Parts: sequence; structure tokens; C-alpha cells
Amino acid sequence: MTDAPDTTRTNALRRGYVPSRFGQLHYVESGAGEPVLMLHQTPRSWTEYLDVLPLVGARYRAIAMDTLGYGASAKPEGPHRVERFADAVGELIEALGLDRFHLVGHHTGGVIAVEVAARFQDRVASLMLSATAFVDDDKRAGRNAHGRVDHVDPQADGSHLQQLWNKRRGFYRPGEEAALTRYVIDALTVLDRVEEGHESLRRYLMEPRLPHITAPTLAVCAPDDHFSLPSLAKFATALGCETRVLSDGHVAAPEQVPAEFARTVLAWVDRHHGPEG
Repeated sequence: MTDAPDTTRTNALRRGYVPSRFGQLHYVESGAGEPVLMLHQTPRSWTEYLDVLPLVGARYRAIAMDTLGYGASAKPEGPHRVERFADAVGELIEALGLDRFHLVGHHTGGVIAVEVAARFQDRVASLMLSATAFVDDDKRAGRNAHGRVDHVDPQADGSHLQQLWNKRRGFYRPGEEAALTRYVIDALTVLDRVEEGHESLRRYLMEPRLPHITAPTLAVCAPDDHFSLPSLAKFATALGCETRVLSDGHVAAPEQVPAEFARTVLAWVDRHHGPEG
């Protein structure tokens, strides 16, 4: 069962843009205090954290950005790469003056968070990797690939809209249609490049970046997200980090169990907040 957040959530949200070499980067935030920066999966946008933001924002400055190329952020030409996604995150961090911050990433956002944490090191007070793929040789070779996850060919009769809905229908349960609708909206905004975020992961060299991460790290995953669940053990081995399995949820865990997801973020940040982390 989805744990529903307070229906007044949107009243606490503030939108903003920062300039970057790629164009404007869009973000939404809630609350004040120590920053908690959240990165979404692709082809989503900040709306993946719609219900999480005000809950984390009750104690901290919760920020969810639109990844470069997605949502309302700039959409530059050229191939998407994890490193370029991280370049844009870095520009947002500097533009917002986030001298020290907590970092959360879900699915693709988690892989981007690995790269950001490796670059910013001690400026990252804590790191939470949610349903994050461990990109090793098997992943890069496509041995763990699941086909084209979101691709549809546009049709004159609009039937591709139903196809797009059906491709993700199995990740959402009855009653979660609002979240599935947000996914469809996000995917439609990047329909010509909808697979590139997934493809960028299979080009990323993660292993040499992991030793550069200095932040205390927690790897979490929803129990029904069988794509990502095996990565928990790999991150535990590679980083010596803690792991946790949420009580419920699938690929869309921040939307399916937002209250539990936010509690997990808050508990981890609480352990590592303050000047010394």
C-alpha cells in the first residue's frame, strides 16, 4: 500500500533556475538548513521526489534538480554521459553555494551521485544510493540489460502513448496512476532520447571512481525492484557501506513509499549532519 503524504505538500515547494555552461538548470526545493540534494532516475524529472521533498524539507533544505537533458533543465546536443550529468550537478552545487551537502540518488541518479561524490569528496556529508546499479563489466557488456526499457515509436494515431504507459505499468500498482502519469509526461518530453540515460550507465567506468568516495554511504532498495536489489551486496563489498531493504515498493519507490523513503533519508542525514558530518 502506498503511504500517502500530506496533501498540502506543494505549498512548501519553491522553483528556481541556475545558469550553467549547458544552459539553465531547473531545481525545486523545500525547507531550510543543511542541503540535501536529490537526483532522479531517467527519463524522469524532479517530480519523482514530489512527495519526498516537503517531508525532508521539514528538517533540512531539500533540493531536487532536473538532471541535464530532462525535465525543465537544458537539453544540450551530444551524447549523454554520466560524467556530463555530473558536470551539470557540479555547476548547480556551485551556483547554489552548497559548500557541504548530503546527496541522494535513485536509479540513474544514484550512478550520477557516485560520480559527484567521487569528485566532491569531503564536501559530501553523506551519500544515499537508492536502487543504484553497480556498473561492472557485466553491466557494461549488457549481460544484465533488460532491452529498451522506455522506447516507443511515435504513431500517427497516438497509440504510442498507450505503449509508453504499458511499458511501465508493471512497475506501478493499482491506485498509483498519478505517479505513472508523471512518468509518461517526463518520458514524452524527451521521447527522441528516452533511452539515453539508461545507455549512459553501460558506458560508465564506476569501479575506479569508488575509492574516491569519502562520504559515509547507505545503499537501499525496494524489495520488488529485482533489477537493482543485487547491487546492494556489491556496494557493501566495494564501499564497506551499510545496506537496507525498504518494506515495500518497486522501481518507483520514492513515489510508492514516500514517507518511508523520506524517513530513511532523514535518519541517515541525522547521523551525519553538522560541521564535521
